[in-house]
Amino acid sequence: MHLVYPVVIAALLFSAGVYGVLARRNAILVLMSVELMLNAVNLNLVVFDMRWADRLHGGQVLTLFVIVLAAAEVGLGLALVLLIYRNRQTVDVDRLRTLGEHEEEGVRQ
Repeated sequence: MHLVYPVVIAALLFSAGVYGVLARRNAILVLMSVELMLNAVNLNLVVFDMRWADRLHGGQVLTLFVIVLAAAEVGLGLALVLLIYRNRQTVDVDRLRTLGEHEEEGVRQ
């Protein structure tokens, strides 16, 4: 198998993930785009490990590490999104610029 095909697919996946992170306003879609970028990295790690075929299979070990990090990121990220939605009733990233509670016009007094 040629090395170019999976690398191009991984580059397209990573580009789609970067576009999703930069263009989306919904926090859940931003998390999904980060997952897409991590999967592109995993594809590159496995392909280059298969190409170089070292004895320790470092690319596959790093892929497992990235998968564990991605699972932790999903769990923590979704918990944060649910907490923010419960407190602010929105997951729009542009409206979540401040960390502290802010007074809305006429809502709280």
